[in-house]
Amino acid sequence: MAQSPPRPSQSPPSARRWLFGWPASAVVAAAALLIFVIQNTEDVTFRFVILTFTWPMWLYTVVMAVFGAVVWMGVGVLRRHRRRKERRAQRD
Repeated sequence: MAQSPPRPSQSPPSARRWLFGWPASAVVAAAALLIFVIQNTEDVTFRFVILTFTWPMWLYTVVMAVFGAVVWMGVGVLRRHRRRKERRAQRD
C-alpha cells in the first residue's frame, strides 16, 4: 500500500513539537518560579565590596529569573545571527 504525501495544511512533526513544547515548558517554569516566590518571603542582606542592601527574597528571585531569561534569549539571538552569517557565506 502506497503512502500518500502529507496534506499542505498539516505541519511537519518538528514544527508541532516546537509549537507545543516551548509554551508548555514556559508554563512549567513560571509555575515553579511562582511556587518558589510564594515560599520565600523573608528579607536577605547582600554585601558586595562596599555595597550593602536588603531585598525581599521573592524580589531577588524574580529579578534573577528575568535577568537569566534575557541572557538566555540574547544567547539565542547571537547563535541565530552567527548561523545566518555562515549560511550567507556558504551561498556566496
